[in-house]
Amino acid sequence: MATRLDDQASRTESGKSDPGTGTLAKGLALLEAVAIGSQPLRFTDLLQSQPYPKATLHRLLKSLIEAEMVVYDVDQRTYHPGIRLIRLAHASWLRSSLADAARATLDQLALEIGETIHLAALDNGQVLYLDKRTAARPVTMFSSPGKVGPAHCTGVGKVMLAYLDEQALEHALERQSFHDYMPATLTTPRALRAEITAIRKLGYGFDREEHEPSIICIAVPILSSRKAMLGGLSVTSTTYVTDLEKLEGYAPRLKEAAAAIADEATIRMLPGT
Repeated sequence: MATRLDDQASRTESGKSDPGTGTLAKGLALLEAVAIGSQPLRFTDLLQSQPYPKATLHRLLKSLIEAEMVVYDVDQRTYHPGIRLIRLAHASWLRSSLADAARATLDQLALEIGETIHLAALDNGQVLYLDKRTAARPVTMFSSPGKVGPAHCTGVGKVMLAYLDEQALEHALERQSFHDYMPATLTTPRALRAEITAIRKLGYGFDREEHEPSIICIAVPILSSRKAMLGGLSVTSTTYVTDLEKLEGYAPRLKEAAAAIADEATIRMLPGT
């Protein structure tokens, strides 16, 4: 009922019609106007360029400011893209850039090794699978591009956690379910931190059937020249085909591939990454 009344007000106040189908559509349209403006916009600028009446525009801007998607400059009386919007845009761009930068290396690695290759990023403490190359002898497993999985019990997740700074690591640990998928799953922050210490010493980590039965992997972080964590790379197989000792033999090649991806990705990324 509130939405209908709001839509009616949008049509009647100042004689303007609102093309949005709901609050989300209106907010996104307004956010886009602020984000792509050639210069910071005042309220009067938005009122003239947008189809919303004054009351609706005030309410939408207030919501966007509270969500840190837009910031209001009190001195200049202008609206700017907020830090949350910039962070989200950069994260999205980073991921797409990483997948694009890694494509050729993933293809070559898959040809050389013949096992499943995963490229992943960390998303709010969880593993976001960006790309995948299937093994010569395909194995059914959870992962696929676009899927989100746990970080505490996957090789690629643990190596990415290991190369976060302490504040980011603490934030990520708070978001782990520590669900005990398998007997080998690490189910406490203390156990995971001990694993992270070992990963930092070796420069790589493992999945020891911690998420799915028979699925094992070796994983390495993808780090920028400034040691910023960009993502993770893994070789995944099954205990029916190989073992952890054999997978560990891929560590040098996997590190080399991760460095090549990082070099290519750095060219596409913002200064200071």
